[in-house]
Amino acid sequence: MRLNTLKPSPGARRPRLRVGRGASAGQGKTCGRGTKGQRARKGGYHKVGFEGGQMPIQRRMPKVGFRSAIKHSRAEVRLSELGKVEGAVVDLAALIKAQVVPVGTEQAKVVLSGEIKKAVTLKGVKVTKGARAAIEAAGGKIEE
Repeated sequence: MRLNTLKPSPGARRPRLRVGRGASAGQGKTCGRGTKGQRARKGGYHKVGFEGGQMPIQRRMPKVGFRSAIKHSRAEVRLSELGKVEGAVVDLAALIKAQVVPVGTEQAKVVLSGEIKKAVTLKGVKVTKGARAAIEAAGGKIEE
C-alpha cells in the first residue's frame, strides 16, 4: 500500500447533489430551500439566532445567576496549604511564589480546613475565626 494509491472505500463518498436541475434530478423547483421567505432568497442574510423578527429564545429566557467581577482577584487558602510555603513568614507574595494562590490574586483568606503543624506568622492575609485559633494553637501569630 502506498499513500498515492489510497482512496475511500466504495460507497463512502456520495456524489455532489446538483440542485436546480429539474424535477427528475430530485432537487428541482425550490432546490431544497422550502417556499418563499428570506431563507429561500439568494443572498438572504439573517443573524445566528434570528427568528424572523420574533423575540429570540435567548432574549425570552430570564437572566439567571450572577458573575462576580472580583472573584478572580480573591482566593481561599486552607490551613494545610500553609505548610507548602517556604519560611516562617506567610504573606501574599509568599503564597503566590509557592503556587498556593493564582498569580492575579489581590486578597487571600485562610480558612479552617485541614491542620497546621508548624508555627507561621501571617502578614497582610485575612484569617477566619477558626483558622486564627488553630494558627495560634500551633504557636503562630497573625499581624494585621
